[in-house]
Amino acid sequence: MLKLGIPVIGVTDLPRAVTFWTAALNLVATPEGRSETWQTLNHADGSGRALGLILSTSPAEPHPRLHLDLFTSSAEEQRDEVGRLVGLGARTVDWELYPPEPDFVVLADPDGNIFCVVDLSHAPSSDDRPTL
Repeated sequence: MLKLGIPVIGVTDLPRAVTFWTAALNLVATPEGRSETWQTLNHADGSGRALGLILSTSPAEPHPRLHLDLFTSSAEEQRDEVGRLVGLGARTVDWELYPPEPDFVVLADPDGNIFCVVDLSHAPSSDDRPTL
């Protein structure tokens, strides 16, 4: 039976990406999930795999068809997490596709991969999101 695995992010600097994503999501890099071009990141509580990072030579897409949504439970938590992620090396993105009252903030990881921090208390703005 087929089952969904983990999301994989293409990165140009694997060590930098490991540092960012382990700190961002409280994940751990495991030696058995590592090669020169790959790193599996596991949940710190030991509950299994969470994210894959693969070395890539292609640039990040400015409007990716697939991206990560990271959830917060309030606007205050969203603001704090955005600040923490920017402190870890993410950058805010001047996103021209925001709906009038978005529940999400668009960021890019140190490689330029787009992801969103979503305030679930304000959700869903997804009904108003424009097509990427």
